[in-house]
Amino acid sequence: MKVMTIKPLVAAVTLALSLSACSTMQTASTSQAEVAQQIISKNQDNPFFKPYPTPYGMPDFANIKPEHYLPAFKAGIAQQKAEIQAIINNPEKPTFANTIEAMEFSGNLTTKVIGVFYNLTGADTNPELQLISKEVGPMLSAAGDDVLLNDALFQRVKAVYQQKNSLNLSVAQQKLLDDTYQSFVRGGANLDEAEKAKLRVLNEKIGKLSLEFGDNLLAETNAFELVIDNKADLAGLPQDIIDTAAQTATKRGHDGKWVFTTHRPSVTPFLTYADNRELREIIFKGYIERANNNNANDNKKILAKMAALRAERAQLLGYKTHAHIVLQERTAQTPENVYQLIDKVWPAALDQAKAEVAAMQALVDAEGKSFKIEAWDWAYYSDKIRTAKYAFNEQDTRPYFSLESTLDGVFYTANRLFGITMKERTDLPKYHPEVRTWEVYDANNKLIAIFMGDYFVRDSKRGGAWMNAYRQQYNMNGVESMPIIVNVLNYPKPMGDEPALLTFDEASTLFHEFGHALHGMLSDVEYRSQSGTSVPRDYVEFPSQVMENWMIQPEVLAQFAKHYQTGEVIPQALVNKIQAASKFNQGFNTVEYMAATKLDLDWHTQTDFEVKDAAQFEAKSLANMGLIEEIAPRYRSTYFAHIFSGGYSAGYYSYLWSEILGADAFEAFVENGIFDEKTAKAFKDNILSQGGSHDPMHLYKAFRGKEAGIEPLLRAKGLLAK
Repeated sequence: MKVMTIKPLVAAVTLALSLSACSTMQTASTSQAEVAQQIISKNQDNPFFKPYPTPYGMPDFANIKPEHYLPAFKAGIAQQKAEIQAIINNPEKPTFANTIEAMEFSGNLTTKVIGVFYNLTGADTNPELQLISKEVGPMLSAAGDDVLLNDALFQRVKAVYQQKNSLNLSVAQQKLLDDTYQSFVRGGANLDEAEKAKLRVLNEKIGKLSLEFGDNLLAETNAFELVIDNKADLAGLPQDIIDTAAQTATKRGHDGKWVFTTHRPSVTPFLTYADNRELREIIFKGYIERANNNNANDNKKILAKMAALRAERAQLLGYKTHAHIVLQERTAQTPENVYQLIDKVWPAALDQAKAEVAAMQALVDAEGKSFKIEAWDWAYYSDKIRTAKYAFNEQDTRPYFSLESTLDGVFYTANRLFGITMKERTDLPKYHPEVRTWEVYDANNKLIAIFMGDYFVRDSKRGGAWMNAYRQQYNMNGVESMPIIVNVLNYPKPMGDEPALLTFDEASTLFHEFGHALHGMLSDVEYRSQSGTSVPRDYVEFPSQVMENWMIQPEVLAQFAKHYQTGEVIPQALVNKIQAASKFNQGFNTVEYMAATKLDLDWHTQTDFEVKDAAQFEAKSLANMGLIEEIAPRYRSTYFAHIFSGGYSAGYYSYLWSEILGADAFEAFVENGIFDEKTAKAFKDNILSQGGSHDPMHLYKAFRGKEAGIEPLLRAKGLLAK
């Protein structure tokens, strides 16, 4: 449930610290502008080299082919190098306009290609795109390094930065200047030439390893299958899950059987409902041992090397650890602050988790069974207890949350809060037949965005749920850019004529991701690099966390939570059960998440460059935090894509940090009315529309009138001391 963003090269320090690789400086006898023009002239049929002939300038998906990416990337990089060189060669004294803004306005072609390529490598990849990514990653990082390590350019930026207090800049301009200067410093601009060369090598190695990690994990996830040929082994599973498994089996060449995989929509219900304990153990271990099988897809050496190289890079740049360099630009600021947050929440969460284990063990004993609760028993027995304690089975919620009705609920909520309306279009370009597209209008019936939804699991899509932008909102340099936003999820496909039915938790994810989408669609900023979700990682989840709260409100449920066959509104008795059960199993949920958070921080607060034994390092980390053996971290090291092939290294804590803001913020709506016009306007004006144009905590205080407290979150999770 994360946001995926890629910024232009001049703002690429985040990319350089996570996904990037680099290569040596490129030199050529011809100018970079000529290089770009030569590429464009030889590839005149390339859709990236002309305006898209599509409504609203949407990507021309039908005509973009894999062979178009590399020429477009090469031309875009060359163009931006020429633009940067023009800034350097400008004989005029460095100013905010001719240096900082000029950099911000550069790189349009590269940004255009990135917007399509990295969206598709996540949502609809194929072997061709994966090969291209291995070549493009080093190219982009090298180009980013060529910007951030260019001393002549840095001297111009520094000259503007040194006079910032006398420039009469707006708040957004001041932040753009500060962020630009700091990106150079963090990118190695103050290093000498030998150190810069070393940094390039480190970036190259880290980037290549990151790509390998992601490819290995995808291969491992797709390779595992639990094939069942005895119908008795399906006992306990809901019929829709069985039907999906049969469909998967046919697709994988196992006609007449049932196949379960380590994709979340398959493994989670199996662990929750399958009565066969031996099979639960097999699929659980298949899930948690991904890329940890000492085969060609093993990630242990890769991730350990990445962590060591990141530590080395951080110290080269003058920081104590990788976590220190990452957190400097986050609202948390230091790893010590994050560890302190963990220490505040961990004891209560762990005590609750231990109580949950005891309750499950008591149930096992009462059934006359002799085994001890293990990690693969947790989902199964916790569901039994929840059913018994609250007479609540989450499968009972499915008939009331079809995908279609839940979308109606999301759109209803957004309309009541912010006045936006959604008009579906079936004739707009799409990258996959399953994608749906809407025009988004504001309260004045002005078109403000295009929204795309991609909801069903497929092998070409990585796991999870996220929001991204094919084009970001901005109003800069005489151009008004309307955002094109996408939500990508992984729901099981519907069977036959049945609609896609969601559990309450799955429907809640839809609300969450649309919260991210609102952040992108309601953005109203001048500069592209400050648009929408271009905010610190530990702040970006905040708007989406807030949005989840409307899902359970009776007024909202009455609008959309209706039985897909009868039209009956979800019974209040079932709603009461959902609310009562909402605090159930929060010990487990909080502990498994925080264990992954602590593991992330431990990997990235290393102060030496030694390549650790990954298995031993992880075991020691989990032991030091006191994690009980009945719980595995939400992500173990070898499949922790957030931190080893995504942008969350030293930042997985961000979800908890944002949950604190989200719980505190929603209290403002509870106090004033969940659809209070004034509160909603304050949230839109201070949070959703501002993107990264202001200090995020200043924006939060402007909305809330105070700093966020931790108590609302602990209360929501049922973790406050009785």
